[in-house]
Amino acid sequence: MQVLWFIPTHGDGRYLGTSVGGRAVDFPYMRQIAQAVDDLGYTGALLPTGRSCEDAWITASYLAAVTNRMRFLVAIRPGLTSPGVAARMAATFDRLSNGRLLINVVTGGDPVELAGDGVHLSHDDRYELTDEFLTVWRDMLSGEESNLVGKYLNIQGGKVLFPPVQTPYPPLWFGGSSPIAQAIAAKHVDVYLTWGEAPAQVAEKIAQVRKLAEAEGRTLKFGIRLHVIVRETTAEAWDAANQLIRYVDDEAIAHAQKVYARLDSEGQRRMSQLHNGSREALEISPNLWAGVGLVRGGAGTALVGDPDTVAARMREYTDLGIDTFILSGYPHLEEAYRVAELLFPRLPLQNLPKQEPTSMMSPFGEIVANQSFPKAIPTPKGKNNQLTVD
Repeated sequence: MQVLWFIPTHGDGRYLGTSVGGRAVDFPYMRQIAQAVDDLGYTGALLPTGRSCEDAWITASYLAAVTNRMRFLVAIRPGLTSPGVAARMAATFDRLSNGRLLINVVTGGDPVELAGDGVHLSHDDRYELTDEFLTVWRDMLSGEESNLVGKYLNIQGGKVLFPPVQTPYPPLWFGGSSPIAQAIAAKHVDVYLTWGEAPAQVAEKIAQVRKLAEAEGRTLKFGIRLHVIVRETTAEAWDAANQLIRYVDDEAIAHAQKVYARLDSEGQRRMSQLHNGSREALEISPNLWAGVGLVRGGAGTALVGDPDTVAARMREYTDLGIDTFILSGYPHLEEAYRVAELLFPRLPLQNLPKQEPTSMMSPFGEIVANQSFPKAIPTPKGKNNQLTVD
């Protein structure tokens, strides 16, 4: 299992829908989150894209210089950049970061925002453009000369002179729930992403994309994007979930849902249907809570519970074929540590940092009475061999 975190370049805080408990997301704060991700055993982090966010490529470039291991999932936007420029950006970032780039393919789902960027294509047209874009992008980064005369692109002699570190190119990640999006994913990408729907819906989506990929002679990996609210007890976790939206009022919900209704994203439509703008029945599946989506676009669900319960729910998704989780929590710095402390010992993670006891600079926990090390408690039977601290 791989777990990525999230760099909240559009804002952060302790509550949703309010400035109470909010904090500025400047470079020092993003650096703290990135270095926590780097140290705690996360595979990497997703950086969001859009006009409400700091530019993901520039942000990732700064953060790559102050981290060592973490990988950066950064968006390319067909229609906003040419495939050749995007390919050169990817190759340069991959070389300078020593192979730490992951590519998130984003077609965009907000017609108003897209119009502001000069893109006036319909939903399906954008995906047809994405097909041409990825054909050129993959060819160029694979070391081939690209020549394509399509409906949207006319590329003659496209080349990348300096190749990326990863071969044949940095892995392509992609999320899209519409039939045409799934067809594009099956044809081009390496990891297909879904937002956090109930396991039955996720299973159906995986089966559809897997069948399309088999028709293309390809196999894909699968990932899921979720928030997580994990506490030592289930009662504490649900209390934290309710506290997260304590300042969200009906006016804020109505305004947010009006904005999301104009989007032509099938994934956003499915997210919005989970709650229909209502606070009632937000637990849409055992321990899967749709409260975040009342005022947040995109990923709108969270796994809520004690560590064993959340880990069990994650394993339910892995049984369906999910092997990568992109998680987040509010505020993102503190929750990065909380998730690593409470959840990681119960997950079969591949890339946890290993610390030799002789090289420890300090104990895990405060010295007791200035002379005794804190007591270590074994992980519950059947889990991995890490220790949690009392």
